[in-house]
Amino acid sequence: MANENNISEGNQDQITAASVDLAEMLPDMQQENSPKNMDFLLDIPLEITVELGSTRITIGELLRLSQGSVVELNKLTDEPLEIFVNRKLMAQGEVVVVNEKFGIRLTNIISPGDRVKELS
Repeated sequence: MANENNISEGNQDQITAASVDLAEMLPDMQQENSPKNMDFLLDIPLEITVELGSTRITIGELLRLSQGSVVELNKLTDEPLEIFVNRKLMAQGEVVVVNEKFGIRLTNIISPGDRVKELS
């Protein structure tokens, strides 16, 4: 025990601790919630895909398709469409027509917790 005290007492002259504040080192940084820090995210492109339904067919069935053919999908007409952002399910919705163009009205946004569960 005496040796430990001597060692720690001997090193006190050589060891100094300094408190460093990150804001002092990087004065241009603002608070985390500042919109300026998030501006760079606004220009990142995302791929949005709306899935109306899906089906499985054989290559032979695919080759027999022609103009006017009908492909039956696995979804019912009253079921919500699925909206994917970068291939991850983010919401559900329904088809609407806006100025003679198709659109999607979001009816359900998938919670962050549910999105994390889908990753595993």
